[in-house]
Amino acid sequence: MSEQGKVALFGASGVIGQSVVQALRAQGREYRVVGRSMSSLKREFGSDPKAELVTWNPEDPASVRAAARGVHTLIYLVGLPYTEFRMHPVLTRRTLEGAIAEGVKRLVQIGTLYSFGRPQAERVTEDHPREPHTFKGKMRKQQEDLLLEAGASGAIQTTILRLPDFYGPNVERSFLHGAFRAALDGKRAQLIGPIDRPHEFVFVPDVGPVVTALMDEPRAYGRTWNLGGAGVTTQREMAERIFAEVGRRPKLMVANRPMLRMLGLFDSFLRELFEMHYLLTEPLIVDDSALRNLLGEVKKTPYAEGIRRSLAAMREQDAAARRSPAPASPAHTPA
Repeated sequence: MSEQGKVALFGASGVIGQSVVQALRAQGREYRVVGRSMSSLKREFGSDPKAELVTWNPEDPASVRAAARGVHTLIYLVGLPYTEFRMHPVLTRRTLEGAIAEGVKRLVQIGTLYSFGRPQAERVTEDHPREPHTFKGKMRKQQEDLLLEAGASGAIQTTILRLPDFYGPNVERSFLHGAFRAALDGKRAQLIGPIDRPHEFVFVPDVGPVVTALMDEPRAYGRTWNLGGAGVTTQREMAERIFAEVGRRPKLMVANRPMLRMLGLFDSFLRELFEMHYLLTEPLIVDDSALRNLLGEVKKTPYAEGIRRSLAAMREQDAAARRSPAPASPAHTPA
C-alpha cells in the first residue's frame, strides 16, 4: 500500500491495465486487480505478491461495493465490445455508487476521444466542444458526464484521461495490428482507409506511468486530460515503417468506406466500426500541453522504437507458441 492508499484497477486485464500494473510494479506499490474471472486474474497477475486479486459482478451492487472496499484510488478501465456500448454509462453509474458508498476518495477513468464528435479545430484541447454525433460517442459522453457530475458534487474526486488510437506489444485491437502480423508473415496487410490522413498513436507501455502520475497529483482532479501520441503520422507511414523494420517491401490492401460497409454484413465488429469511420476521414489530433504542464516530462516512445519493440514481442510470442506443443482438441470446440 502506498502512502496515497490502496489502488484498485477495475478492468485490469486489458492492455492499458497491464501497462498501469507495470508502472505500479516499477514503483514497488501494492495494488488490487478487479475482474470477472478469478482464473484469468490468477493467470495474469497471480505471480505478483503485491497484487490482490478480487472478482466482481458489475450487475450486483453488493459485489461492486465489495470490490471497492478499502480502496483509496480506483482506476476505471472497463472496456466493452462495440455491440455493448449502451452499457458504458450503466456500469459507470454502478461503479460510482459503489465507490462513493465505500468511501473511495479518487476515481480515474481511462477514456477515448469519441465524446468530442467531429473535430472543430486543428488541435483538440480538453475545452473542445463535446458534440458526439455517433451512438458510441453519446454513450461515452454520458459516461463522462456521470463522472464529472460526481466530482462536482464533492462525493468523490474524479478525473478522465482521454487516449487516441494506440499500438504496442500484445495490442490486437489496433488499426496497425494487421500490418505487424502481415510484415512478420510476409503477407499483405489489410488496412481500413483512408490511410494517408493525419493520425496519431499512443504506445501502450507509455500510458501506465502517465496514469500513476496523474492519479497521485491532487491538481489532476475535477477536469479532463488529453494524452497525444509521439507525433502526427499516417497509417501508410506506420505500415511502411513496420515492413521496413523486417526487411520487406510493404504490401497493403486498403478497405474504403463502401467496402467496410459490405464487409460489415458478415462481421459484427466491422459493422459497428462503420459508425466510427469519421475518425479516419476527419481525424482528431489532440493537444496535450495541459497534461505536460501538469506533470512535467511525459515520456513518448518514438514510433521507430515502438515498432521495433512491438515486433520483438510478437516474434517472442511466435517462438513460444512453436516451442509449446498444441494440446489435443476435439473436432469442434465451442467459442
